[in-house]
Amino acid sequence: MTHTVHPYSHRLGIIRDWKSRWFGVKNKYKEFLKSDVLLREYLEKRFRGQYVSNIEMERGEKILRVIVETSRPGMIIGRNGEGATKLREDIMSFIAKNKLSAGGEVKIDIKEVKSPESNASIVAQMIADGLEKRLPFRRVVKSVVEKVMANRDVQGVKVELSGRLGGASMARQEKMKRGRIPLQTFRADVDFVKYEARLPYGGIGIKVWIYRGEIFNK
Repeated sequence: MTHTVHPYSHRLGIIRDWKSRWFGVKNKYKEFLKSDVLLREYLEKRFRGQYVSNIEMERGEKILRVIVETSRPGMIIGRNGEGATKLREDIMSFIAKNKLSAGGEVKIDIKEVKSPESNASIVAQMIADGLEKRLPFRRVVKSVVEKVMANRDVQGVKVELSGRLGGASMARQEKMKRGRIPLQTFRADVDFVKYEARLPYGGIGIKVWIYRGEIFNK
């Protein structure tokens, strides 16, 4: 029987790398795993609406590096780097408050996403923004899908919305697809994300798949 597998985990070790990477860390698996999971949840909540596509963590024996990928780095860094300093302090206070294991000094790297239209996470946030502004869902999805397909890197996109669309009393699903999405091919670079738009009458689930061609070993 087939099972639905997350496209990211399906390709781990083939064309994808782990989102938490530990170097030279021994006998602290349990504490570091708990720390990474809670810290990622906290950061995802904090960065909501700031077009952050990915949060990665690297741990050494005496350092914790948090890598934040965003299409709007200025929003996080702030004037003269005040935002980045405040973020580092907040992470350290969160670790201390929850008695988590930092493993040493905390460093933050903020990377810019060069092509936001080919990033599933940022595309999902763009759709959520439109829905939260009470724009018609079909118009929002159509305009975003056209924007994504205009990008040269993208070969296929699929968007699925589910919930009380348009304020209807009964929940339903709507899908829109352009191009192709080969989910069974391991070398296919498929970016997938789940997101939620929060509206007064309930949440609307957003799923986005973006296919950016195939990756071959050099």
